[in-house]
Amino acid sequence: MTTVKNIYDYINSIAPFDEQEDWDNSGFLIGEFRKEVKTVVLSLDATKQAVEYAKSINADLLLTHHPVIFNPLKRLERGSAVYSLVEGGIAVISAHTSYDKAKGGINDALAEMLGLENTEVLPNGYLVAGELKQEMSIDDFAEYVADVLDTKGLRYTDTDRPVKRVCVGGGACSEFMWDAFENADCFVTGDLKYHEMLDASEAGFAVISAGHFETENMPFLKIKERLEKIFTDVEFLTAPVNNAVMDI
Repeated sequence: MTTVKNIYDYINSIAPFDEQEDWDNSGFLIGEFRKEVKTVVLSLDATKQAVEYAKSINADLLLTHHPVIFNPLKRLERGSAVYSLVEGGIAVISAHTSYDKAKGGINDALAEMLGLENTEVLPNGYLVAGELKQEMSIDDFAEYVADVLDTKGLRYTDTDRPVKRVCVGGGACSEFMWDAFENADCFVTGDLKYHEMLDASEAGFAVISAGHFETENMPFLKIKERLEKIFTDVEFLTAPVNNAVMDI
């Protein structure tokens, strides 16, 4: 019999929760450790849509990347995701910054999806750098990234410099942008503000802002394959949700 605690312990073994950032709230957030788990739903976010899906199939556990409880709750209202999870008896484990930088975690998976070779983790612990099989122009590489990650709203800075060595950081990694500049020809991440991209352009550096959801969703869901090999008595399902932030 698999319990919530068993799954928590496994995730803790590959992405220790005590290595999360101080501001983060990863870990066991809702439910009962001793609860038996037969069905797990995976979702990048604990949106109402993901929660309703978990309830509709009588899931025992919701596993997310972004914590369902991030800021202190001042009230708990009917209809909210947290209320619905408690009401439905669904436990929640969230693996956020600890899984971003874990071996085989978000950034390793993102690098793998983009076909980077000879990868290494930078000293900041988050960004992963590696090489493309062959040089590409920034236009061709941006199109390649958009295709691999299925992103519609990709933005990038122009440059004549060919792209060979790439640094990746899923989600919000703008604070590491200058680290990327020192280690690669191009930085692929999720969220970059206009002025951050302008600074990169002024420095003659290529950056691709490919979307927070797009740079983390598929990389996070790859944990499903690892879990299925360990917990053979549990059914792992992906919540049928898309990016709630639409692009034309």
